[in-house]
Amino acid sequence: MATIYDVANAAKVSPKTVSRVLNRDAPVGWETRQKVEAAMALLGYVPSSAARMMRSNRSGLIGLITGAISQDLGETRGLPGIVIAQGIQEALSETGLTLMIADTNGQAERVPDLVRTFLQHRVEGLLYVAEYHKRVAALSVPPECPLVLVNCFDDAGTPSVLPDDRACQRALVEAMIKKGHRRIGFLTLTAGRIAAELRLAGYRDALAAAGIADDPDLVLPGYLPGTDPDSAHLVESVDHLLRMPNPPTAICCGKDSMAMAVYGVLRTRGFRIPEDMSLAGFDDYRIISETLFPPLTTVELPYRSMGRRAVECLTAAIRGEATGEASPILVAGPVAWRSSVAGITSHTN
Repeated sequence: MATIYDVANAAKVSPKTVSRVLNRDAPVGWETRQKVEAAMALLGYVPSSAARMMRSNRSGLIGLITGAISQDLGETRGLPGIVIAQGIQEALSETGLTLMIADTNGQAERVPDLVRTFLQHRVEGLLYVAEYHKRVAALSVPPECPLVLVNCFDDAGTPSVLPDDRACQRALVEAMIKKGHRRIGFLTLTAGRIAAELRLAGYRDALAAAGIADDPDLVLPGYLPGTDPDSAHLVESVDHLLRMPNPPTAICCGKDSMAMAVYGVLRTRGFRIPEDMSLAGFDDYRIISETLFPPLTTVELPYRSMGRRAVECLTAAIRGEATGEASPILVAGPVAWRSSVAGITSHTN
């Protein structure tokens, strides 16, 4: 294996000059630099990253803790972490930093140990990605190693990047209202989830902005707490909406997988989508939204963008720069308008 001395001999310069070219810590003439780089290429010289790290006190490493790798990818609940990690990797590839990933295997108690392991490897920053929007316990990290939380937050005020569930839901319902819908049913996520509360608030924001009264009878749980999911209860909720004296013309579902189930319920009741009932989801899991017939109108949860924003926040902290953004950073995604929602020309208040 070629050494720095071999490169120096081939380029006819001193080892110190080769070191300056490698570390860019002193000026070197253009012609000399070209000779050194040509010699390194000819000899196949690979710099010692460990030695350079010791000299510069920088590792060039970023640690990512996630549970996405061990998730069952046959289920959509494993996708957020994977897509967030893809956004992180894309953004880091533009910085020259290297990503190291550790998986929790679904065991939150492993996180502190994984943090310690990364610190032993002298990572310059840490990212912790949760499987869904939630509060997590604060992690103990030294101040010289910045930490950014993604899809989660803590009570310590650690910088975090979250999906703007409220704004996403509001944008979707506003788009449906513009199509003429004023009676819009809402099937919520499991009670107690932060996203469930925020999406319901976004639904109500859109109604209020349009001057539409909030009818509590139109809001029903899509899933019962502790169920995974309770399909019988979902059927009961849909039937309740259909039996109302003044039923909705459209139904918003808390997630795309719920909307997929509602497709089946409506069809067994003889309802056509969207001719007899418009339907919208939430997430834009395209394996669902684009393969349903008709394709599902929904709103994208911006996981890839969240990953990129987290990297921007982390690298700024590593450089000691202030981003000027308050934490948490909220990221909204676009409405994916497809043919499961039809426009109507008349409505009943």
